[in-house]
Amino acid sequence: MKLFHTPLLIIYVTKPSSSFLITRSSNTRPLTTHSENPINFAGTGPKRLVDMNKYNLPIDDIQSQWTAQFVSQSRERDDGVYLNTINDRELFVDVISVSLPRGGMGNATPLGISLQEIAGGRSDGVGITIVDALIPDGLVYGTDILPGDVISRVSVIRRKAAATTSDDSDDADTNTDNAATMTNFSETVDDASVRTECLDYDATVAALRSLLTPPQSNDERLVLTLKRIRRKPKIKVNLRYPPSQNEPDESVTLYAGENLRLGMLVRGVKLNDPLAKRFDTKSGGNCGAGGLCRTCAVSVVNGGNVLNPQKVAEKQMLDDSPRWRLACKAFVGWGMAEGELTVRVNPRQW
Repeated sequence: MKLFHTPLLIIYVTKPSSSFLITRSSNTRPLTTHSENPINFAGTGPKRLVDMNKYNLPIDDIQSQWTAQFVSQSRERDDGVYLNTINDRELFVDVISVSLPRGGMGNATPLGISLQEIAGGRSDGVGITIVDALIPDGLVYGTDILPGDVISRVSVIRRKAAATTSDDSDDADTNTDNAATMTNFSETVDDASVRTECLDYDATVAALRSLLTPPQSNDERLVLTLKRIRRKPKIKVNLRYPPSQNEPDESVTLYAGENLRLGMLVRGVKLNDPLAKRFDTKSGGNCGAGGLCRTCAVSVVNGGNVLNPQKVAEKQMLDDSPRWRLACKAFVGWGMAEGELTVRVNPRQW
């Protein structure tokens, strides 16, 4: 066992453990947590409507799925080495942010995290170091941090209050001994952070040590940004064909954020109702997912709550058929929820 210990930091490297699954601790302390989505789930909406911990994985699966890759610079992030999952078809990397007080001056609580290096050995310090366990009575014990998470960034937020005085006299010739004074209070926020993503154990410890110095005030907060592998929510889509097509009903599985038309197309299901007319020209023809031809319209039998709400244009086009949806404008997994959707294909032929 490799051990590192300071008054502000307790970190261990341990052997892998397969005796437990990831669960959320019921212990609580004053903290603020929120989740962000690092990959494009555009069709799932701005808010998550379910407890995302239901999509957590067993620790053994997490250890075998973490990988790192170099990413070129883009508008979303700088170039560098970032975490990813090997099976990015069924899994995704989520972001968890945990904010909590550090404790008063001279009374700092040890961080209390057991870390395990699962990839490393390079001379440049690049690697993957995951959370193995939380130490009882440590600062982060009982928070949303779970075994298998990776600490990608650590920030310390310090708020500093300052008082200044100013002359409140309206008469510039007033004797300074009799002039009124006003005290003004202001607050500044000092946010110091260090990136720890894709570092081996030694580099991770060094980065944490550089930031976790003794608290300088009584209201400092520690913000840990973590990355976590979760499975993508699944939506079972049941397809019902009109009797005239003489095709057996079938079911396909889509993942949250997938477009209904494109998701079925890549799985070999093509929506092309020959009886449909374009909304703009009132003639036939496929618009290529432009939302104009209505050839991809489906009738929702049940489970419509797993779809994104209709926008104004789609509502207007299907005003005479309120149960219909344009598959090219429908996305499954609204709010990152799982579920089952049943639709009738080519509804004009029923």
